[in-house]
Amino acid sequence: MELKGKKVLVVGLGKSGLAAALFLRHRGAHVTVSDVRSAEALAKDIPALLEEGIMVEAGGHGLLTFRRQDLIVVSPGVPLSTPELVQVRSFGLPVIGELELAARFIKGRMLAVTGSNGKTTTTTLLGEILKEAGLPTLVGGNIGVPVVSLVDESADDTWSVLEVSSFQLESTEQFHPSIAVILNITPDHLDRHGSFENYILAKERIFAAQDAKDCLVLNADNTPAAEAASRAASRVYWFSVEHPVSQGAWLEQGYVVYRSQENAAIEQVMPLGGIPLKGAHNVENVLAAVVAARQAGAPAGAIRRAIENFRAVEHRLEYVATINGVEYYNDSKATNVDATAKAVAAFSSGIHLILGGKDKGSDYTTLSQLLRERVRAVYTIGSAAAKIESHLRGVITLQSCETLENAVNAAATAARPGEVVLLAPACSSFDQFDSYEHRGRVFKELVSERAGFTGSATGQARN
Repeated sequence: MELKGKKVLVVGLGKSGLAAALFLRHRGAHVTVSDVRSAEALAKDIPALLEEGIMVEAGGHGLLTFRRQDLIVVSPGVPLSTPELVQVRSFGLPVIGELELAARFIKGRMLAVTGSNGKTTTTTLLGEILKEAGLPTLVGGNIGVPVVSLVDESADDTWSVLEVSSFQLESTEQFHPSIAVILNITPDHLDRHGSFENYILAKERIFAAQDAKDCLVLNADNTPAAEAASRAASRVYWFSVEHPVSQGAWLEQGYVVYRSQENAAIEQVMPLGGIPLKGAHNVENVLAAVVAARQAGAPAGAIRRAIENFRAVEHRLEYVATINGVEYYNDSKATNVDATAKAVAAFSSGIHLILGGKDKGSDYTTLSQLLRERVRAVYTIGSAAAKIESHLRGVITLQSCETLENAVNAAATAARPGEVVLLAPACSSFDQFDSYEHRGRVFKELVSERAGFTGSATGQARN
């Protein structure tokens, strides 16, 4: 793909957009960046862009700006339904995402992980496993490192382990991972994709360019993910916590086991008790990682060592502290209902659950039975609070708190020794916070402040 001298527009100046703009400019393109946010909101990034000779359009998109380009690169946060993008695509102007741009230049092989939940944990774990196995490994994508940032580090023998979201995948064309993993597909981002069916189609783009030499790893226990097998041209491998599979990984007599193909010998990878991560959902993540890592050439011993030494990723069911006998957990990454259900299921009872943020078109009534069984009270925050309360009224004790600070204070006041205060919001963070990371950090700061007040906190980290 020749970029030198081409006019390229980058739409959306998030982390990916900034990285893409610099990547394009350094390869000789004439680059413009367009963002709906004001110049004041973009103030920290504009000077670096102008210094590189990149033009910046702030405060809205100009249609002429879009039409005067040879190529448009769209950031994941910008919907393809944006009117200016719809119009220029109708004219035949190529529109791709940052992931697709990077995929056309990156060297070596790609191992890509998607799913409604568990992507970051599984991607991070796979990176650790491949490094433990001595394989040259880069890790990036939706995990926080733009894929274009990996291009210059990549080599012919590199494995690039990528977390990829539906937002990234919907704008791909030639993206071709050697190994693709779909952990699960449950309703999410319906406000962006319009329907569950469209969301599934976006997820399935992870294997759209694969062929018979490639590998697709699917969750045999999740129907929408499993049904993708019938549309794949690649070799399908499975993982399951419920039953043996023809080829892939499952649980047997207290062990994680794997077989490379039907009727092959079964390998014992590690005892189930050796998995240090809390929650049944993390067993699924480990099984998926085992299959993908074995397909990438990692031996069972390296897989076992990496898993046994792995610690929970920040903001994913992350233990924060114990104060007056009450444990505090940060699962700010639980940005959809299914992720929240998995977090709640990791505890047996006595949960004080903080829910809310920006709604994504979710149905919170699906949490009802689980809340009755395990949760003492729900504390609602953010713009989704009224909807959550309407869905759960009569199911569980509800307390409207508006802000995260109020919710932490209310939950801490009500919780008794042996109980848990859990932030697992089932919503995005963008009504009150910059990101789920920002929300998680604020939660941890609030908990730390309470620990300082009481002087009774114990522990720094737990799995």
